[in-house]
Amino acid sequence: MRCPFCAHDNSQVKDSRPSEDGSSIRRRRQCEDCGARFTTFERIQLRDIIVVKSEDRREIFDRTKLERSVAIACRKRPVSQERIDKLVSSIQRQVETNGESEIGSSAIGEMVMNGLQALDTVAYIRFASVYKDFREAKDFEDFAVTVAEAVRE
Repeated sequence: MRCPFCAHDNSQVKDSRPSEDGSSIRRRRQCEDCGARFTTFERIQLRDIIVVKSEDRREIFDRTKLERSVAIACRKRPVSQERIDKLVSSIQRQVETNGESEIGSSAIGEMVMNGLQALDTVAYIRFASVYKDFREAKDFEDFAVTVAEAVRE
């Protein structure tokens, strides 16, 4: 593993343990050249999944983009990083195990919406505002009323 500080090619693993959600291995490493310590995470990847975006653009599924989107929706909300990681891992597992090598970005968006709805209502509405392309305040109001009615049921 290349050192992020000096770019030396070799490092020693000092400690390995499963991450909090059990979906990855956390490794503490030390550079053999400069002695700096850093952490890496190792995750299972079953196969490359292609995300079909609007206008038929295609790109490889990127977990970090998914993490970033969910984290932005949850910013300044009482949602722990552990719960965000569990949601992202769950969505990634669904994407990888659906049996297809391609998945539409809209399907991933719906998975995120369903997960956020259970996690935090405000984060759900924030994500929906981007995902559903709200144009004006009335769009927020209409969606919030729909969410409030669903919560009451």
